[in-house]
Amino acid sequence: MTVYLVGAGPGDPDLLTVKAARLLGRADVVVHDRLVSPEVLALAPPWAEFIDVGKRRGGSVQQREINAILVDRGSRFDCVVRLKGGDPHVFGRAAEEQIALGNAGIACEVVPGISSAIAAPAAVGIPLTTRLAASGFTVVTAHQDPATDRSLDWEALARLGTTLVILMGAARAVAFRDRLLAGGMDPLTPVAIITDATLPTMRETRLRLGELGDEPVANPSVIVIGAVASLDLRSFASSTTLEVA
Repeated sequence: MTVYLVGAGPGDPDLLTVKAARLLGRADVVVHDRLVSPEVLALAPPWAEFIDVGKRRGGSVQQREINAILVDRGSRFDCVVRLKGGDPHVFGRAAEEQIALGNAGIACEVVPGISSAIAAPAAVGIPLTTRLAASGFTVVTAHQDPATDRSLDWEALARLGTTLVILMGAARAVAFRDRLLAGGMDPLTPVAIITDATLPTMRETRLRLGELGDEPVANPSVIVIGAVASLDLRSFASSTTLEVA
């Protein structure tokens, strides 16, 4: 009996790993997040038990309850799939679930997935790194309010010079924009907002840092900040010489 902490990827079922699809195909129980697409869930057997533990405003299942569900099902069923959007260990609380399962003596295995932090920029032609513009990238969450939370040094992030990818930041765009500007980031820095990345409903917005938050940012969105956010490699032939705007 094993609980598999499986990354469901960014949304497009074609971006599941082969192992993730195989485990779903024989799952007895699927414990899934809110953003996992119906097409991905449809890969599980019709007789599987589906448990929605997605976090929602005003009605979220608490992490301790999720841990208890995994321990309970993991002690009674052969194949339990804990299905998480993106990658389990990229802001997915998989570590807490691994600890709970380990303390209960239940076997657990992590199956990595493609994070939206990587998939969303790629879907709209943005390279997170390129010798032309960025030699690194930094991924952070703005789930906590950047105006009050001090666990992240936004002013230092403004000075790193890497591509900055912000997850779960739709509702906090104004707060982290102000922190980045206070840290000295140029208000003309390119920004890309990718909503519903890799899905048929995907849409993108290109703007400058100083404009971020002037209009509401839809959820779920990945926000890319840096010189590469001005690029769209979908529009370039392979022989084209790229120039960063």
